[in-house]
Amino acid sequence: MPDCPTDFALPASDALPASLEGVAGWDLHMHSRASDGALTPTDLVDLCHARGLTRIALTDHDTLDGVTEARERCAALGLQLIPAAELSCQWRGIGIHIVALLPQGVSAGLNAGLLQLAEARTARSREIAHRLEKIGLDDGLARARREAGSERPLGRPDFAAALVTAGLVPDRKTAFKRYLGAGKRGDVKTHWPALESVVGWIRDAGGVAVVAHPLRYGMTRRKRDLLFSAFIAAGGEAAELVSGYQNPELTRDLSRQLAFHGLYGSLGSDFHYPGGALAPGTLTPPPRSHVVPIWRHPALGPLIAGASAAIGQASIAPRLHHERS
Repeated sequence: MPDCPTDFALPASDALPASLEGVAGWDLHMHSRASDGALTPTDLVDLCHARGLTRIALTDHDTLDGVTEARERCAALGLQLIPAAELSCQWRGIGIHIVALLPQGVSAGLNAGLLQLAEARTARSREIAHRLEKIGLDDGLARARREAGSERPLGRPDFAAALVTAGLVPDRKTAFKRYLGAGKRGDVKTHWPALESVVGWIRDAGGVAVVAHPLRYGMTRRKRDLLFSAFIAAGGEAAELVSGYQNPELTRDLSRQLAFHGLYGSLGSDFHYPGGALAPGTLTPPPRSHVVPIWRHPALGPLIAGASAAIGQASIAPRLHHERS
C-alpha cells in the first residue's frame, strides 16, 4: 500500500468556527471523475479555489482513487484536504451513504472493505443493467460504461445518462423519478454491506463516520431517529446537517435531532458536475443550533492542532485495477 503525505494541517482550534452557523469556505462532500463526478480531482480543486473555498473533502463513492491527485493540487494552491470517501451500505433494507473522513488514511481493515464494496458495485451494476433491459435499455451495462467514459465504478447517474442517450427519458431527473430513485426498478441495494460493517471499517482506520444527506432517504422523523440510534450503536458520531439546498424548516428540525442524539454536524454541497443547481460551497445556510461542528471532533485533533508531523505519511488505498462495472 503506497504512502501518501497528507500535509493538510488545519489552524489551531481556537481559530476554527465554534459553530456551523455562518461558516464559509468549507465543503466536506464533493465528487470527481474517480466516481460519478464530471471533473478530474485537479479541476475540482481548481474550481474550489476559484470559489474561495479553503477546506474541502473529496468524497467519491466507495473509492479514494482521486485523493492523491486532489491532495497534490490542494498543496499547490494552499487548500486543506481531508482524505474521505462516501461509502455505500444498507440499514433495514434502505440504501444509506456514510461519509468516511479519514485524517489517518486507510487501514488494512478499511482497504479490505473498499475491495468488498468494489465487488458489490460490480454485481449491482450488472443487476441494474438487467432490470433496465426490461424497460428497453438494450446492452445497458456497455451503454452506462460509455457514459462513464472510463473504467471507474459505475453508479446510477451513469445509467440515468444512458437512458437519456437512448431516448427513453428526456433528462436525468426523469430517469431517477421513473426508474432509478429510491424504491424504483433500478434502485438495487441488496449487494451493499450492513451499516454496522461500514462504520466499523471507518473506525478501524481512526476515521469519523458521517451519515450523508439524512433528509434524502424519504424517512419519517421517527425512522431517522431509529437510524441515528443504530448508527451511534455501531460507533458513528456525525451526520450532515446541510447537504446542498434543503428546506430551511426541515434543516432546523434536523439540527434539533442531531443535538438530541449528540451527533457532530457536517456540511457539503454533494457537488457532481458544473452547470447544475449546485456548485462547490453552495448550500443552505446552517441554522443557529447546539450542534458541534465536525472539525471539533477529537479524531481531527492532529489536524486542528496543526501537528501534521504527528500524522506522518497517511496510507491512501491503492487504486483497484480489476474491472468494477
